[in-house]
Amino acid sequence: MNNDNLICRGYCIHKDNINEVKRKELEDNTIKRLAATFKVLGDPTRIRIINALANRELCVCDISELLDMSQSAISHQLRRLRDLNLVKYRKEGRIVYYSLDDDHIVGLFNQGLAHVMEEKYK
Repeated sequence: MNNDNLICRGYCIHKDNINEVKRKELEDNTIKRLAATFKVLGDPTRIRIINALANRELCVCDISELLDMSQSAISHQLRRLRDLNLVKYRKEGRIVYYSLDDDHIVGLFNQGLAHVMEEKYK
């Protein structure tokens, strides 16, 4: 496709549209936090962890076994997810169990998965 078909043929500003979007602009801090969330979710290992935790609460040992990775590597990935409030943990004696922080994470994951699966069948 010719790039000329992808740009405006003339220069015309739609001030009403611009003003409407400006009123709904996000604060810089919110944009940075959202970008950080998507960046963290952009890692295949962390996606696998979220997929596992979307099904049930798991301890580090279980996740390590499931993903065939060391507990240290899993702990590092979980720390990244925890730093952005994507996962939470609880301790039961010496065992640490992880789960998704809330339903928003499941929704975000499922929306992304639905989008990818939709593209698969086009």
